Amino acid sequence: MSYEILSKIESPADVKALSAEQLDQLCDEIREKLIDVVSVNGGHLSSNLGVVELTVALHRVFDCPADSVVFDVGHQSYTHKMLTGRFNEIDTIRREGGLSGFPKRCESEYDAFNAGHASTSISAALGIAKAKLLTGDPSYTIAVIGDGSLTGGMAYEGLNNAGQHKKNFIVILNDNRMSISRNVGAMARYLSSIRLQPWYRRLKRGTERALSKIPLLGRPIGNVLKRSKSKVKHVMYRHTIFDKLGLSYYGPVDGHNMEELTNALNTVKQSKDPALLHVVTKKGKGYKYAEDDSAYYHGVGSFNIDTGEPISSDKNFSAVFGEKLCELAQADQRVCAVTAAMRTGTGLVDFAKLYRDRFFDVGIAEEHAVTFAAGLAVNGLLPVFAVYSTFLQRSYDQLIHDVSMQHAHLVLGIDRAGVVGEDGETHQGLFDVSMLNAIPDTTIYSPCYFDGLESALTAALFDCEGLAAVRYPRGSEGTKPEGYTIENLNYDIIGDKDADTLLITYGRLFNEAVEARQILQQQGKKLCILKLCRIKPIDENAVRFAADYPYIRFFEEGMASGGTAQLFRTMLDDLSYSGDYQITAVDDRYVPHASVKNTLKNLGFDAASMARAVQQSEEVSG
Repeated sequence: MSYEILSKIESPADVKALSAEQLDQLCDEIREKLIDVVSVNGGHLSSNLGVVELTVALHRVFDCPADSVVFDVGHQSYTHKMLTGRFNEIDTIRREGGLSGFPKRCESEYDAFNAGHASTSISAALGIAKAKLLTGDPSYTIAVIGDGSLTGGMAYEGLNNAGQHKKNFIVILNDNRMSISRNVGAMARYLSSIRLQPWYRRLKRGTERALSKIPLLGRPIGNVLKRSKSKVKHVMYRHTIFDKLGLSYYGPVDGHNMEELTNALNTVKQSKDPALLHVVTKKGKGYKYAEDDSAYYHGVGSFNIDTGEPISSDKNFSAVFGEKLCELAQADQRVCAVTAAMRTGTGLVDFAKLYRDRFFDVGIAEEHAVTFAAGLAVNGLLPVFAVYSTFLQRSYDQLIHDVSMQHAHLVLGIDRAGVVGEDGETHQGLFDVSMLNAIPDTTIYSPCYFDGLESALTAALFDCEGLAAVRYPRGSEGTKPEGYTIENLNYDIIGDKDADTLLITYGRLFNEAVEARQILQQQGKKLCILKLCRIKPIDENAVRFAADYPYIRFFEEGMASGGTAQLFRTMLDDLSYSGDYQITAVDDRYVPHASVKNTLKNLGFDAASMARAVQQSEEVSG
């Protein structure tokens, strides 16, 4: 496609110059480009297709970057990037050295605030708006938040304060009736009721206009009506929850009607009070497969545009986790599953169907999920909270206070542990081990293979007490080395026990370690590998075994500070170990987006880097 109009958009000023017909063509071209790029690079498709018109209208009505647009989560910002001078780079999105899949202040002056997790936009935008007020900046600040993000408590903390702001603050509620999994809870039902009764705002405005035209009596009657507690008031001035929080509510508006959107945005722009515009959109709009299954195409790998089929369909850890949990739930009716709006991503679709009464999707509310699960646990059930590593970070306080301190037995299924690749800094699962290592009486398993995951999940549920976690990477398992059968729960020893160097690792990196040993074998060198599966508490026998080696190299796909490698070193010190011990882990920094393969290489976690580190250390020490 030539992208006749889109290719000429260098800034939002170019959007303002387009005719109504050109705007429609621009939206069509944007959708074509979105589908084309995501089919190759992977990424967030459904959410971006749903906000095309809304994003175009925002840049037509407001003056960015003076006016600040803060996107919640930020996975829907691809159109925004194309309209703000980044169209020529959009093919690089989510690729190493290319555009981020989320807003990044260091990437463009049009990205007002970094994002990646849900429910933050209102708080961030309110802070920006307050700063503008204090510095005399008259520009607007707009938070764009989805209805799914309204299931997160932080959104209400922001709304609770937003109503006190004086002016030029707008919340756009992008209501696509879904988050990642289908929305749940009272807010979803409430928004549905508003969508079904869009007449009341028009009636309110019409009544005010009619009363204002009555000489002498009109305005006093209107004031009395506003102050009254009568049923008449509730007919004419029926408030939404947003009105009661201090934001003037407008809508709902058709989020795919450019004229209606533009008029609505111009209207809220004139509001003297902070305003909330309710926009109804269709997730996945313009691509049939995404419209039919917007959850699957929310975050998708590369796919065939014509068929919608994924390029790769290998079995993955999430699916194995879900299958095993169903098996365990069938055998024991106490087993429950909890998710924070990630039923599909964490492999719980079948569990939700088979064990409906024991499946709990609490929405995008990880803090609530943990404490809710703790409540299940203290009353005798066996809850498993399936959550991405990056989102587990949001519930740290609850893990300590509501689970660990009262010794509630909760199992965490930590998906996407370690490097996740193209989603980058905000989604890398590199902090969970350091976080959990600091919590007393916690058990952590980090298997490398599917059978190890199944064994670890069973042990975490039925053999452990208190807080237990099973962490596993995104994607499929690697190939087992020759002679390796079933992954043990505590640790395994592979290779040449009479070698000088012991390489220690866990999880996915074991595959790299096995390949590193093969590289060294070709050079006539020996290597022994200690593969941990239970990384907290570390088996003392594993430490005693390691203490006999003069050279130890620990490779950890996580943060060095507070990681398993540091704990292992402490345990070696207790045995008066005097050998050469070195750690390769993520050192005090955030890891940018790139493919998993390249990221592992960049961090020194790939087989070639491991082999080189072992060879160099022995040469230097020798």
